[in-house]
Amino acid sequence: MVEYIKRSNGINNSTSSNNLVDVTQTVAGIIDDISNNGDHALIKYAKKFDNFTGTSFRMSDSDIAKCVDSLQEQTLKDIKFAQDQIRNFAEIQMKSISDTEVETFPGVVLGHKNIPIDSVGCYVPGGRYPMVASAHMSIITARVAGCRRVIASTPPQDGLDPHPATIAAMHFAGVDEIYLIGGVQAIAGMALGTKEIKKVDMIVGPGNSYVAEAKRQLYGRVGIDLLAGPTEVLIIADDTADGEMVATDLLGQAEHGPTSPAILITTSQRVISETVLEIEKQLKILETAEIAGEAWSNYGEIILCSDNDEMLSHANDIASEHVQVFADDLGWWLENLSNYGALFLGKETNVAYGDKVIGTNHTLPTNKSARFTGGLWVGKFIKTCTYQRCTEEASKIIGSYGSRLCEIEKFFGHKKQCDLRVKRYSNR
Repeated sequence: MVEYIKRSNGINNSTSSNNLVDVTQTVAGIIDDISNNGDHALIKYAKKFDNFTGTSFRMSDSDIAKCVDSLQEQTLKDIKFAQDQIRNFAEIQMKSISDTEVETFPGVVLGHKNIPIDSVGCYVPGGRYPMVASAHMSIITARVAGCRRVIASTPPQDGLDPHPATIAAMHFAGVDEIYLIGGVQAIAGMALGTKEIKKVDMIVGPGNSYVAEAKRQLYGRVGIDLLAGPTEVLIIADDTADGEMVATDLLGQAEHGPTSPAILITTSQRVISETVLEIEKQLKILETAEIAGEAWSNYGEIILCSDNDEMLSHANDIASEHVQVFADDLGWWLENLSNYGALFLGKETNVAYGDKVIGTNHTLPTNKSARFTGGLWVGKFIKTCTYQRCTEEASKIIGSYGSRLCEIEKFFGHKKQCDLRVKRYSNR
């Protein structure tokens, strides 16, 4: 029997009706302004929201080099190590995607080609935290997929320079253009295009509720990866779990923001007791305790279950962005869990590894969208497009079936397409 030891008592910003209306209207107004007024509107909003004081958003080669040169050698090595892992796994994933062609009926050849999206705009957040890793996750993955033009945007810090590590990461990832602009205006500028920014075909990358709403409203005019945020973590723990690790990993995600859900599902009362005590202890010394504590207080949950099947049912229903499993028989959980953005099996791994360095992608589905989509990967940058061709003999046969099927649907123009081929190739 399920027992809720701690329930979330917050109203998530992504679902608050009043907030949704405000965000939707604000974003719509900005997009409309940029659509009509281009760079003039971009500069206006950059001054308003980013304290931007310049006249051009694009970084020069010398500006980029200055950022790279300002970093310590170890920082550069760390960035490059992470990028090597992400690039390697993306290349392995790419090898799993293949074109195909087959004769499905005598004289009928069907196939598909995997075609990279031509141009991509990557958004790299820079608000509360400089999201250096987001540069790896989007730019490198797009490059491995074969996208011809990859640009990126990140907000300046207090209207001045960007975070140098973010720019270095973009540069090493292989970006073509870097723009210092954030928020809705960045998304709209890349999606719609202005005199300074040539529009792209797809927008990817995480962001706050305004960025997510901008992507939602612009979807159709451009492609998007997914709608994400706030970040989530679910930990599944049996009696073998360590309370210190559970508490550390819950707070490690809660520090993202005050509305970040952090949930523990367990069969162990001991794990609950140890975790609660550890959370209290860690919040006294954690540098981001103010944010993490608020998130845990309002959006943290603890659910006590009677067995693994009960934990599995609840985990699949929650469909969390990140799911960590601290339990025996990790293979069973890998086989049976079906709804998650990314899965972390065993106490030896954690979400921070996936977010920063291990090689998987950290742009993942939230708000239960893991029920129907996975996260960002090379396949998101690929269009799988079908093609077909027929011999004359095959066209006669397929055409006769097609003619009758079109008549059933009263698509007489379609029927004529079929009939013409049947008549033309029957006379030879």
